[in-house]
Amino acid sequence: MASRLVDPSPRSYPPSVSFVRRAGPILRAVGETDTFADIQNWLLEEAATEREMLHLLVKLITRMKAAGSLVDRLTLHIGTLHPQLVGFAWVWNSDDGFCDEVRVADATVASDAYKLNPLQRIVETGETIRREPNDLSAQAEFPIMAELAAAGMTDYAAIPLCGLDSRNVITIATKSPGGFREAEFDCLMDLFKLFALHVQRHSELRISENALGAYLGSGAAAKVLEGAIKRGAGDSIRAVIWVSDLRNFTKMSDALAPADMLVLLNAYFEAMASAVSAHGGETLKFIGDGMLAVFPVTEGVAEAARAAASAAREAIARLEAYSRKIRVASAAKGQPLLRAGIVLHEGEVFFGNIGAPDRLDFTVIGAAVNEACRVEALTKTIGRDLLMTEAVARHLPHDVEHLGEHQLRGVSARMAVYGLPDDTSKRRARLCPP
Repeated sequence: MASRLVDPSPRSYPPSVSFVRRAGPILRAVGETDTFADIQNWLLEEAATEREMLHLLVKLITRMKAAGSLVDRLTLHIGTLHPQLVGFAWVWNSDDGFCDEVRVADATVASDAYKLNPLQRIVETGETIRREPNDLSAQAEFPIMAELAAAGMTDYAAIPLCGLDSRNVITIATKSPGGFREAEFDCLMDLFKLFALHVQRHSELRISENALGAYLGSGAAAKVLEGAIKRGAGDSIRAVIWVSDLRNFTKMSDALAPADMLVLLNAYFEAMASAVSAHGGETLKFIGDGMLAVFPVTEGVAEAARAAASAAREAIARLEAYSRKIRVASAAKGQPLLRAGIVLHEGEVFFGNIGAPDRLDFTVIGAAVNEACRVEALTKTIGRDLLMTEAVARHLPHDVEHLGEHQLRGVSARMAVYGLPDDTSKRRARLCPP
């Protein structure tokens, strides 16, 4: 029987904070020494080559401890530009030596814990905050001080890292009797002025990654950041292609107010894109009520085909669940239910930059994409929510049924088309006739 992995240092975070990864423990080697002057030189030179903030912070803390720093707890908070996140944070303490990287959701800024935290004050005022956690007035001002006092901390400081983003903050605390020595505190303040430059660099890089990822998809964003920005730059890849659109879009647009239509469109795209992402695919673009995604062939066509089919089933199930919810909520209005037509096809495509010299799009093009779009039109005439070509269906022999060969517009050869044998579309039709 396989043994279960046990977290050597379990930590709990609020619901709006999600764990990303961990480094450490940070241990000071016997006989290893450093000076604050050496750390400053390191920040001015070698530290600039470190691309991961987690690794950079671990190295900084390691060197601080080797220099005799009394720091027993350190956190770093970086604001970002992201549709769902307010920022990232890193949390280290000397009790276990581990440094955790976490994501901080937008909901955090609305919580009482944040509103009564020194971080919120710094974002508003830019001032450095230093308190004694055992002081009752400090605990009344900032409830987190009581937690720090219970952990044995005697001195705490939250320091803004000056730069373009006022949300970049570092906090330090110590268990040392009497708190930080003033000479050390001054040295740390000088270090953090240099460290702030690295934080700003990493923050801007993370913002670039987030913004490009939100608009291009993670795979395309990575390629652009790697330098693939010239027109025609890209790769020929094999992939399972996903093409989908929303049923009755015109009818719903006529019947619903723009704000209500926007809510439905977002729910539809969320169901589609989240299912694609959950099964390893990548959403490339939204075109009106349509969506284009790919499942790159990395381990074999069969695996990509099964992943795409699973994603399609999940997306249809999510739409069905949402449709039941909105039907109950607005039955009196006769609001149409959400349905989608999804097509899966496989082939070789060009994955890269196309467009005008000064206005590019990172997408996939090729005959396989055109064929998938042509098959998508059949979802309406055949009356199925999910169709697959033989290139995909042959890897799912027990999960599909043949629906005949069809002539596609602009395609010379007739194409065999397959659907789900349990006929999900017919079940849905009973809820909402096409």
